[in-house]
Amino acid sequence: MRHHLSLAALAVPLMLAGVASAKEQPAPRPNIVYIMSDDHAYQAISAYGSALSKLAPTPNIDRIAKNGAVFTRSFVGNSLCGPSRATMLTGRQSNAHGFTQNGQHFDNSSWVWPRALAQAGYTTAMFGKWHINGTPKGIGFDDWKVLDDQGEYYNPDIITPKGRSIVAGYTTDLITDYSLDWLKNGRDKSKPFAILIHHKAAHRNFMPALRHITKYQGVTFPVPANYFDDYKRRKAAAAQEMNIYRDMYEGHDLKMTVAKGSARLRYNRWPGAFDRMTHDQQAQWDAAMQADNDKMNAANLSGRDLALWKYQRYMQQYLGTIAAVDEGVGKVLDYLEESGLAKNTVVIYTSDQGFYLGEHGWFDKRFMYEESLRTPFLIQYPGHIRPGTKIAAPIQNIDYAPTFLDLAGVKGPDTIQGRSLVPLFGGRTPANWRKDIYYHYYEFPGFHSVRAHYGMRDDRYKLIRFYSDDINAWEFYDLKSDPHEMHNRIDDPAMQSRIAAMKKRLVALRRQYGDSDGPAVDAPLN
Repeated sequence: MRHHLSLAALAVPLMLAGVASAKEQPAPRPNIVYIMSDDHAYQAISAYGSALSKLAPTPNIDRIAKNGAVFTRSFVGNSLCGPSRATMLTGRQSNAHGFTQNGQHFDNSSWVWPRALAQAGYTTAMFGKWHINGTPKGIGFDDWKVLDDQGEYYNPDIITPKGRSIVAGYTTDLITDYSLDWLKNGRDKSKPFAILIHHKAAHRNFMPALRHITKYQGVTFPVPANYFDDYKRRKAAAAQEMNIYRDMYEGHDLKMTVAKGSARLRYNRWPGAFDRMTHDQQAQWDAAMQADNDKMNAANLSGRDLALWKYQRYMQQYLGTIAAVDEGVGKVLDYLEESGLAKNTVVIYTSDQGFYLGEHGWFDKRFMYEESLRTPFLIQYPGHIRPGTKIAAPIQNIDYAPTFLDLAGVKGPDTIQGRSLVPLFGGRTPANWRKDIYYHYYEFPGFHSVRAHYGMRDDRYKLIRFYSDDINAWEFYDLKSDPHEMHNRIDDPAMQSRIAAMKKRLVALRRQYGDSDGPAVDAPLN
């Protein structure tokens, strides 16, 4: 009698072999979706819990925090668009990569993490605002579409490897659409992917999509307690030119019209933002803004009342501009979930730096004060970060590059000055994690007249040295008792031992990062 081997019997050793084989297979490298907006204040993200954001929530960005973690002490090293982007790419402080001010030229042949991932087998792409060297040609992206420098909100110039063209549409929506199209149809699906989705929004001049122009009209946002700051004992703060009610352009920034019944804007320094609109887009814009502008003109506001009105208009336009970013984040998250990619994809949302939303009376960034120094950082990585985690360890944008390398299993060069954030994903801070962060802003003379300065911040105190031809001064703040940084205690006798210790530490930080720009810590004030 002939004996036949049953399929079941045959399957057993095959299954065992399969299990053994599976155990030997390394875990697949994660995909990376890196979403970065421009000038998106952490105060305007509802996951951070500010009163302002409760009136203008960001439910889709918040999904990342709910699915993963929000970093509550995330900082930049130089609060300015170009230098921050160069730091994000290289993992190095501004003095180290050499891009210290806007308008300088980033060397695309420099080591950057997207090229390192591409060389290690990732397929990579970048869509949106590049802003540091015309285009990312030479970086090594498999695909890219970028704005011309700052770009416009409506019908922007889009530059690709094939050339330049004007593309009809709203810029935030276009960047989202380009990104989704590549994820769905453009990438090599046999490889892990890394995509950079870099929005222009919410950069000045804060132009919402047509569907969002009236989204916050009529909403009254809480005015910061220090909106009418007198800048006492803070010379550099007093000398700035970034005050909402004094320095914002009434036409370009605030979209104020010259008279009731007129759609003509007041002073509009850069008319290109509106000139890019089609006739129909302009008509819809004017119709949406007319009643609110007519009401303002009829009221004939002045002084404090006008200053408060300008704050509300600024918030309505700024937060309205963010609405399309949040929608775009939702579309990307939806696709990742629906396609099954979410379970092995790291999603990060951040901004190139923080931004003032009326604190000290300001818009813009640049200063080392909290609202500009801090930047949002939210991340999800299913199976690796517990949903709803809050991480208080201090991080900086020098840490992004080594984090991406660590996630991809790629070794980086010794020139990287940051640290991988992966050890923080469990919610515990390693004993050897940094206790303080370093900052250096260079661009003076420059737009907004913020004096050059450097400094450090630890978990409670902040020390800053401003330097220029006309202002040389130290400032020191106790962030626990003075979170809004209104009281410079540099001359407080009770603080001198603390200040001396921080100056010593500041010397060490400058040495650590190889920064010799500006006066030495121990150099006398001129």
